[in-house]
Order: sequence, then structure tokens, then C-alpha cells
Amino acid sequence: MKLRLFLIALLAANAGYWLWTRGDLAGFGLAPASFDEREPQRMARQIHPEWVQIRKEAKPAP
Repeated sequence: MKLRLFLIALLAANAGYWLWTRGDLAGFGLAPASFDEREPQRMARQIHPEWVQIRKEAKPAP
């Protein structure tokens, strides 16, 4: 009985976290901060991000 209650509480917590990360709880005032608001120092340290190019011939590391 205790294990079943624990499992239900764990599933409810996971569902709540999933809804929160998607922003579905924003109507209740429970929305996560956007990336810009959480780590502005990282955005400020970027140097020419437009220079980054993805090459098709690049092979993934083993």
C-alpha cells in the first residue's frame, strides 16, 4: 500500500514537472524562467555566434 502511494506521488510529481517545463502552468503563474533570464552572463560572453557553421562531412566522435 505504501509503495503504491509512493508510486502515485512520484508519477504526479513527474507529470507536474513536465507540465511546468513546457510552460503549461504559466496561467497559474508557475512558468520557468527563459534561458536569457537564467544565465545572462553566458549570453554576454558569446563572441560571434553567427560564425558557427555545421558541416555535413563532419563525423561524430566515437
